[in-house]
Amino acid sequence: MNEFLAKLPFDLYELSLFHTVVRQHSFTKAAELVGLTQSAMTRQIKGMEESLGVALLERTTRSVRVTAAGSYLFRESARLLGDVDLALRHLKEEYAGAKKEIRIGLSRSVSPAYLSGLFNENLRSKLKVNYRVFCRTGPTLLKNLEANELDIAIMCLPERLPPTVMIAHRFPDPGTLIAGRRQGAEYLHLPKNRCARVAWLQAQPWLGFAVDTTTGHAQQKWLLKQGINAPLAMELDSFDLIINLASLGLGVGLVPVRALSFYDPEKHLVRLPFPEVYERDLVILMRRNRKQPPHLLEFNRNIQF
Repeated sequence: MNEFLAKLPFDLYELSLFHTVVRQHSFTKAAELVGLTQSAMTRQIKGMEESLGVALLERTTRSVRVTAAGSYLFRESARLLGDVDLALRHLKEEYAGAKKEIRIGLSRSVSPAYLSGLFNENLRSKLKVNYRVFCRTGPTLLKNLEANELDIAIMCLPERLPPTVMIAHRFPDPGTLIAGRRQGAEYLHLPKNRCARVAWLQAQPWLGFAVDTTTGHAQQKWLLKQGINAPLAMELDSFDLIINLASLGLGVGLVPVRALSFYDPEKHLVRLPFPEVYERDLVILMRRNRKQPPHLLEFNRNIQF
């Protein structure tokens, strides 16, 4: 075993440098990030490639492209680096007196209005914990969670979960149709029947959540089920942007009710009543195959949803 370890083509430090280059798509940016010169960074990666006998990166004058071999190494070693980082972090927290930390990934479909329910009780907790919050897309959150780069991911329930990820907490998130005051008044004066409302909604410019996301796909599916097949006038990745644009009279949207808590509906927005209620499930995701520390379990217990 010792002979095998002595012949490894790279160490964890070099592997982490390789990951930094891949993420930054640039030797220059990666070198600046880790405090090396570009030539030193290039030598490190070149040494890895020579030891492995394969090209990991293809250099161009403008950017860096990952080869098939490089993509394989990046994908398969991400969890290794995450596991080592997690083990060292817990070692410092438990035995060296370091302040405990929770890395939380927040989906872009989760409005800032939810932060109070997520953190209010946790920030008052006797356990002094440092929270690092990252806002990313759902697929990225799942990859980060699997690679141990996050402790918790908060997002709309995806159709499929990786086998290494589990649902630690789940809560319903009802939605509502909204429009600006003028459009809202027009809608409320319609005959109170489904056909009239669907026809009106069909004729409006729609402000929708990005259709290539879990939330956007679920919303489009629900709208089609209601008979509303209007193309999106604007596709966005933030419910707060949709709410603000709707308040300006630029279109109608379907947003979570909780996301409206930051806004005064009497002044700018009108909630449009509709026979069917849209609802999605939000979930708190954690790694399945690891023992969760007490401060992480308490974070979940303190969530007010």
